Amino acid sequence: MMRFTILLTLLTSSIASADTYKAGIATKTITPTEPLWMSGYASRNKACDTKQHDLWVKVVALEDSAGGRFVIVTSDLCGFGADFTDPIAAMITKKTGLPRERLMLTVSHTHCGPVVYGNLSDMYDMPPDEIAKIKPYTEKLGQWFTETIIAAIADMKPAKLSVGVGNAPFAVNRRQVTNTGVINGTNPEGPTDRTVPVLRIDDLDGKLRAVVFGYACHNTTMQFFEWCGDYAGFAQIELEKKYPGAKALFHMGCGGDANPLPRSKLELCQKYGKQLADGVDEVLNGKMTPLTGTFTAKYERIAIPYDKLPDPAVWKADILNKSVAIQRRAQRFLKLIEDGKGIPTEYPAYPVQVCKLGNEVLWVVLGGEVVVDYSMRIKKELAGEKQVWMTAYANDVVAYIPSARVLSEGGYEADSSQIYYGHPTKWAPAIENKIVATVLKLAK
Repeated sequence: MMRFTILLTLLTSSIASADTYKAGIATKTITPTEPLWMSGYASRNKACDTKQHDLWVKVVALEDSAGGRFVIVTSDLCGFGADFTDPIAAMITKKTGLPRERLMLTVSHTHCGPVVYGNLSDMYDMPPDEIAKIKPYTEKLGQWFTETIIAAIADMKPAKLSVGVGNAPFAVNRRQVTNTGVINGTNPEGPTDRTVPVLRIDDLDGKLRAVVFGYACHNTTMQFFEWCGDYAGFAQIELEKKYPGAKALFHMGCGGDANPLPRSKLELCQKYGKQLADGVDEVLNGKMTPLTGTFTAKYERIAIPYDKLPDPAVWKADILNKSVAIQRRAQRFLKLIEDGKGIPTEYPAYPVQVCKLGNEVLWVVLGGEVVVDYSMRIKKELAGEKQVWMTAYANDVVAYIPSARVLSEGGYEADSSQIYYGHPTKWAPAIENKIVATVLKLAK
């Protein structure tokens, strides 16, 4: 009888400890302290020196009962490339042992954040003295990211983790079909993903320490010259006011073809932030699902193909174009031809990341400005999973990532946006199947 009691006690203890977790949290302000060029729009014509509110990098580090970790990084930036994230990931691996596949680096895609060196570099017609400021700020930014990630890992404390999914109403598909083609307008009947995935992090007494949440809609409500996290910034502020001491972290979903509409007024931006915060709050105050089990993560870079390359005569003509972005792209590719290097036929290292948060969540993380079709298709393909979360704008914001449908329809997301990202032409239709196949492989 005593032996049975001991075995039962050991079994009960094992079950009780099987789903214990730790979490660490750290944040840092990244608001520029001197005038700096603002990202997001080619029409920017001066540096920004004022703020609506601060910009942040925020980090949550999670650890399961087996010691496996997963680190989530969010930031109030428009974009960054692999040349920014790769050195950070390498340094984190060196200093903490965290494998690359267990680090998720994201931007909110606010269009009221600073230019990051190497991202959308063809877009802006900056004076030389303004160009000179971008690289030093970006170098400091990389240091801040690294320091904040390390601080979050060092902050590990016992935690309770739970998940749920809410909703926010304001995302609208922006691909409006007209007689002259698809424009950036409004398409209320078009597809959107208005779900709000929520990860709650409590201490062992049940007090909220952090909440991580996502939404699939451009942070483009505002076009003014003030540093601002847009609706996502206001949502985070709202939640942190409601839950003193807790940190709120936002990540972008597959919102490459969704806008907050109507827009361009601060009160609208605040309204959308409040609506998103309310969607998160409803989940926090509802019945959430506790996480069980351990974390796994996989990460792969794949080549994604370009469509047929244009004749060099096109770029020769583009040299005379009034657009600075078109001129720069033409000059770069003509120089490659002159040097005998040739034009690339594919982008060689598009990032695909899949993490399993225990038994409850399959988290798909994609690079670039991914359109909603990917979210809809991947969720359908993985319908057997309890919760499938989608994050885009992660690890390498390389370009817009259109679906085969969007490519066939044309428009900014399909074609002309490639100019600003410095690619030679649009993507080939095979891009969708290649990315989705990689997701499904990593999800096994």
